[in-house]
Amino acid sequence: MEYVKRPGGQNCPIFTWSPLPQRKRMHFVKITNIKKIPDHNIKLYPNCDVNVWLRSCKHEVVEPLEGNVSGNIPDWLNGSLIRNGPGLLKIGEHEFGHLFDSLALLHRFAIENGKVTYQCRFLQSETFKKSFAANRIVFTQFGTKSVPDPCHTIFQRISAIFTTDVSDNSMISVYPFGDELYAFGESPIIHKITPETLTTDNALDISNFVSIVNHTSHPHVMHDGSVYNLGMSMYASGPHHVIICFPSRQTRDDKNMFEKAEIVATIPARWPFHPSYMHTFGVTENYFLIVEQPLNISVPSAVKTKFINEPLIGCLRWYQDEYVQFDVISRKLGALSYKFFSKAFFYLHIINQYEIDDYIVIDICIYRDPAMLECMYIESMKNMQQNPNYAKMFRGRPARFVLPLKADSMDNDVNKNLVNLPNCNAKAYYLPTGDILVIPEQICNLGCETPRIHYEKYLGKPYRYFYAISSDVDADNPGTIIKVDTYTKSAKTWCEENCYPSEPIFVPHPDSKFEDDGVILASIVWGRGEINRVGLIVLDAKTFTEIGRAEFLAPGPVPKCLHGWFVPKNISE
Repeated sequence: MEYVKRPGGQNCPIFTWSPLPQRKRMHFVKITNIKKIPDHNIKLYPNCDVNVWLRSCKHEVVEPLEGNVSGNIPDWLNGSLIRNGPGLLKIGEHEFGHLFDSLALLHRFAIENGKVTYQCRFLQSETFKKSFAANRIVFTQFGTKSVPDPCHTIFQRISAIFTTDVSDNSMISVYPFGDELYAFGESPIIHKITPETLTTDNALDISNFVSIVNHTSHPHVMHDGSVYNLGMSMYASGPHHVIICFPSRQTRDDKNMFEKAEIVATIPARWPFHPSYMHTFGVTENYFLIVEQPLNISVPSAVKTKFINEPLIGCLRWYQDEYVQFDVISRKLGALSYKFFSKAFFYLHIINQYEIDDYIVIDICIYRDPAMLECMYIESMKNMQQNPNYAKMFRGRPARFVLPLKADSMDNDVNKNLVNLPNCNAKAYYLPTGDILVIPEQICNLGCETPRIHYEKYLGKPYRYFYAISSDVDADNPGTIIKVDTYTKSAKTWCEENCYPSEPIFVPHPDSKFEDDGVILASIVWGRGEINRVGLIVLDAKTFTEIGRAEFLAPGPVPKCLHGWFVPKNISE
């Protein structure tokens, strides 16, 4: 990844954040190359065991393991928590270079009548099958270069450069399409899985139905069952960001959701040769929200990278001087309605977004720059305990931006705050150019990642609570689950020594009467020597206290996972 200064980048006189030092066009310095403390027995972050991410599963759990249940698992909680994430870091003698390249491992916690079972199986992608057959890394991925076939001649290796094979290692998330469940990465290839067995049924290439080259790993499942996702299409005029709709099936005889897929909104990329990298997007009652950050994918470098078989991370460029652009797209018209700007930040996950009065509120987990991607190189993670800058590079906070939709009816006074919402310190000002700059307020002073809400009822609507895991590796307990109250800007936490939860998922009570009326489910692993220990924690979402758990002893190491979905029993049957 390169840090570069874009010619003509604007400077913001009223934004209060201090900019990072400017860098010339040069390769970003990896965290692992920063001077380390020579004594490797000293741990700068003694409470953090990064090895929970670096484990490789050696034994699948095909037959369900029965757990040791303590406390109380609610009788109404019946279904399966399906998880996805890194599972295998080494093929033969070859190790992947980046956490995002680890081969996908699926986990299942099946809950029924107060009992819990556990399974885990590898996603049977072509990347997995071909890599195992060849006993080497076959596909170049985000941060790892493929290993050439030693039996190929030089001419065969050159020929391989021109193949169209791409990695289909869908190791990030899991989402339902109707009554089917799919594993997602960021390539257009997704995998249907069977929740009861974790078997991989088949691969599906979304680009066979709509013209896209990639999409996000976080689509939105709407209240009516339809699904939207953000993708990128290549037109004659350059790359365009597109919103794809997968309409829900109305009858059993109706076409499946993929055959009915269509692009419902299109806008050109802000920078034609450097479209923004995006991991997610937002949706409200009337709008789609695309947040174009200054972490870009260099199209010329992407072509070069493909030709010389280099990792995809080499295509990324960071422009610290450039603004973030918030694109507000009409769902009715499928076109851009408004745009707003912010000082540069990097993000992966949007928490939620909604319309209120004449504003759009959008909450995002933001970082000053994308150095956290460099932190997830395997070498960087192995050396993090001797790296004094590691925690700072990973420092992020949840922030609230407010976009004033009716600002065009006001005067263009550059000193006048355009935001007038109660209990809100976010700001917006006119720039001399006539554009509007939005300045966020910090929601809480905790590093929050993999945020979740009461999704079924509050997606795209005013909400109060979100749930996350800590991203502060230098915290007293980095393995902390966090509940944030966006009204009071306060937080509740749950943690246990040497315990590392994954993304917390809210499951509402069947007769829920308020927003946090339900439970939080999180898979948990333990650090230090307890590499085979895995569990499921159940918290009361309102009080944020533990009400029950199930623990298992797997036949081999269990790595920490990324994202997942709870499938109620009546749906999974």
